[in-house]
This record gives sequence, structure tokens and C-alpha cells, in this order.
Amino acid sequence: MNTFLKALWGYDENRIWDVAAVLATTAPGVAKVVVFVKDKTQPDKGQTTVFFTTPDGKHAIADNVIDFGPMPFADTRKVMQEKADGAARGAKGNQLLLVEFADLQCPHCKEFQATMDNIAQDFPMAKIVFENYPITELHPWAMRAAAEGECVRKAKGDEAFFTYSAAVFDGQAGLTNEQGLATLSAAATKAGADPKQAATCAETPAIRAAVDAQKKLGVDAGVDQTPMLVVNGHVLPASQIPYETLRKIIAYQANQDGVAVTLQPQLNTLK
Repeated sequence: MNTFLKALWGYDENRIWDVAAVLATTAPGVAKVVVFVKDKTQPDKGQTTVFFTTPDGKHAIADNVIDFGPMPFADTRKVMQEKADGAARGAKGNQLLLVEFADLQCPHCKEFQATMDNIAQDFPMAKIVFENYPITELHPWAMRAAAEGECVRKAKGDEAFFTYSAAVFDGQAGLTNEQGLATLSAAATKAGADPKQAATCAETPAIRAAVDAQKKLGVDAGVDQTPMLVVNGHVLPASQIPYETLRKIIAYQANQDGVAVTLQPQLNTLK
């Protein structure tokens, strides 16, 4: 239990915990785990966290299902290393692999791109991969935008894809029935691609299947919203995490996986 909690929370040097109880439940093989959690800066205050472990010893359930064990993120890390093949930037190797699952019509994803740019600057040793995760129930232009982006990438490469995606995010307000095609055409043009070829390519079954495969990779890893960031297998709702905390999580996970990372102070934290 402590090894699992260290893998989950060890990035926070002020967090301390005590596994108070591991209890049997009426469900065969399911254990209830009670943990007391405190902050070193407020030792008189604390809270109780409860989660359940499954009979196979591989999953824990609290608000959602997460991987469990002494190395809870290892299996997902391996899957991402093998299957995350979206547009990439940063390092060539994948020892520190950051996989972003995003929807090109999602406003929160648009806002999160500044964070991803900061991550790229702070972690030059990381390979950053963009995987499309169109939520078509909410964003009717997300699939078309993703498909044209994959066509731009196919024609002009990964760098062109990131130029395209940045242009789509910037012009997100134009993803409407009246302006959607023109908005995507302008983004493809900005990326140096032929917009007519991109539009035709986007209709092909192979490209739609490629986008579907990217989303399925996320679903299989537990992604259920956008944006999500998978840090060497650790799935995080990253837009909900303060950037300084996110930096600590990335650095901590990297070091746990044998990638030496030393965080440099940010200008806004220097006195």
C-alpha cells in the first residue's frame, strides 16, 4: 500500500500519510483501504481517504478506477510507448513520454496549449505526442478537424500538424456550419498543405480509422475527458492541476522511471 501511495503522491514533499486499515468487505477479494493524509505545513489538519482494491490486485477504485500496485503506471507506459503514434515533438526517445489527448474543438484544450508549450520548454528531454480524442457528442467539428489534421501531417509531417492544430485552436470560434470548412482550409494553408487535398483526404476511411484508433488508445487507458496528459503511463486531468504541481509530478515520475530530471526554478517563483 505504501509503495503504491508513494508512486501516486511522492511528488509532493509536504504530503504525509498513514495506512490506517486494510479491511475485508462483503465482496469476495475486494479490500477497503483507509488512509489518513496530512500536510507537513498543517500537521493539525488532515483528512481520511478511502479506496477499494480489486481481487486481481491490479486496480483501485475511488472516484474512478486506477491501476494499483508498486508500479501502477508501468503497463500503461508500455502501451503508450508501443502505440502512441500521433504527431510528436521534442526528444526522439520515449523514456520520458508525455501523451496529450485533446479535442481540437474543446475550449479547455485550447487554453491548455500554453501549458503544453511550457512543458516542452521545461522538459526538453521529453517526447510529447498529440493524440486526437474528438468528443463528437459535444463538438460536431472535432472529428473533421482531427481528420484534416492527420491529412496535413501525412502530407507535410509532424511540425506541420502542430502548426495546423495551433491555427485550429486559434480559429476555434469559426468551427460552425457556416464557417467550419473555411476555418479548416485556412489552417491547412497556414501549415503549408494543400487545403483541397486535405479536405478530400479527410473523407477517406483510412484517415477516419486512424483518428478512431487514437481515441480508442485513450479510452483503453482511462481517458474520459479532454484535455488529459499521460505522463509515462500516469493519466492526469492536467488542465485541473496547477502548473507548478504538474511540473513536480512530471519530474517525479521521470526520476521514478530512471530519467534524471532536475527542476529549474521558474522566474515567477524566484525571490
